[in-house]
Amino acid sequence: MENNDKAYEKNFTQPIIRYGRLTNLLGIFLSFIPALVMYFYYDTFPGVQNILKGWMLIASIYGIYAIVEPISYFPILGLPGTYMSFLAGNIGNMRVPCSAIAQEALGVSPGTKKAELVSTLGIAGSIITNIIIVTIAAVGGAALMNAFPPIIIEAFKYVSPAIFGAIFALYASKNYKYGIFSLVLVGIMLLGIKFLPTYIMIPVAVFGTVAFAFKTNSKSKK
Repeated sequence: MENNDKAYEKNFTQPIIRYGRLTNLLGIFLSFIPALVMYFYYDTFPGVQNILKGWMLIASIYGIYAIVEPISYFPILGLPGTYMSFLAGNIGNMRVPCSAIAQEALGVSPGTKKAELVSTLGIAGSIITNIIIVTIAAVGGAALMNAFPPIIIEAFKYVSPAIFGAIFALYASKNYKYGIFSLVLVGIMLLGIKFLPTYIMIPVAVFGTVAFAFKTNSKSKK
């Protein structure tokens, strides 16, 4: 078993870390290309002050997700899936569900090496499918959306809640105690406290449930 673990680390984990860092850093660099084209080709520059204001606005809204999402999604995505998902995007509404469903379909235990491999394959398949669908949507999406009745367009806004609800049900059914605790905790914040922003509720829900799981597990072992 030890030799298998070392072989897995050497032949799979270490290359994943090396190429994962490279591709994600490359993605960061490439994201600046449109701005560089606007500056050097079109001679357009909004000014340092405006750039900093925009950056601060985005950071104040989404900065917390840079901490919360990698931690909360990692147990499902695994190491390779985390690199792939944060490069490809659509993590919550596409990569996490595909990873979770792939692991559930094959009956692997979350957090194991088998689960990590299955997650990698599931996410890779979702990325390929996503590219195909996005390409089709880019070519004929406008005509397709115009052909849908208004009630279908209205229904699209419920897609993400439906996906997260299904993922919650999938994992809560494996341990009702944790599912009920997290549901009650979020319910208190949403219905009781009410004024808490999303970037506070998400860490409280994630780390609160993790702390509850550690505490109850430690008690059961005594």
